[in-house]
Amino acid sequence: MIIIADGGSTKTNWCLVTEDGKKVYFNTEGYNPYFSNTEYIIQSLKESLPTDLNKDEITEVNYYGAGCSTPEMRKIVEDAMQVVFEKSKVYIGHDLLAAARALLGNNEGFAAILGTGTNTCLYNGREITHNIDSGAYILGDEGSGCYIGKKLLTDYLRGYMPEAVRKIFWDEFKLTPDDINEIVYTQPRANRFCASFSKFVYDNNVNIEYSRNLVRTSFEDFFKNLVTHYPDFKKYTFNCIGSVGYNFRNVLEEVCVENGMTVGNIIRSPIDNLVKYHLQASAEKA
Repeated sequence: MIIIADGGSTKTNWCLVTEDGKKVYFNTEGYNPYFSNTEYIIQSLKESLPTDLNKDEITEVNYYGAGCSTPEMRKIVEDAMQVVFEKSKVYIGHDLLAAARALLGNNEGFAAILGTGTNTCLYNGREITHNIDSGAYILGDEGSGCYIGKKLLTDYLRGYMPEAVRKIFWDEFKLTPDDINEIVYTQPRANRFCASFSKFVYDNNVNIEYSRNLVRTSFEDFFKNLVTHYPDFKKYTFNCIGSVGYNFRNVLEEVCVENGMTVGNIIRSPIDNLVKYHLQASAEKA
């Protein structure tokens, strides 16, 4: 049995493929090694993996995770996985590679992630060949759920939020400006906290123009600061994975076309396509 997992900063989607080809899906929280250490990941997995999962029968774990971009960061996750799945061969890859393989398979092209965070790349059909650093949630991550959430929270703190929206925001969250600053600057996983407010933007129908403009300017920043800096970017289709890109795809597609790119695949999660990629790779090796 093998496992394929796609891990974001907020949630990890897992798929167990049994010997007879049956696929079993389950979820855990996300494990970004910049925010979660090996001990935390081990404890979380022990508490959240399905109780009927027979780990001793799993021969291979293919885990793609947010933050797993350097050997040091991959080792944090690999050490945890090796403890939990002690009889398995463990492979740790970057979630951006998972996105590229799920979106493009063995074909070259452009791939992006728009979820809690942002990432982009050019892909040659096997590996990532060019990646512009997203800057993560403090320095960049334009277009992400965290970026949209930060713009919303900034408007709230500065009094720029329309009064009708501000009232609903208060009724739902009961957060004062001091509460927000305290959480963002002193509590762990501030990126998740900020990203959680992208759902409020999506659900808000009191002032649709305000929400739409918030999202549009976030995606415009995403193209201006990241996408358009790739060489010959217009020759590629725009392919994207992530809940933010998927939920706001009508706005994303508009901004994409305005920047001269043809829209390709925009999907919520890579897990199904990623499973297909690995099963095909296994079949080719056999």
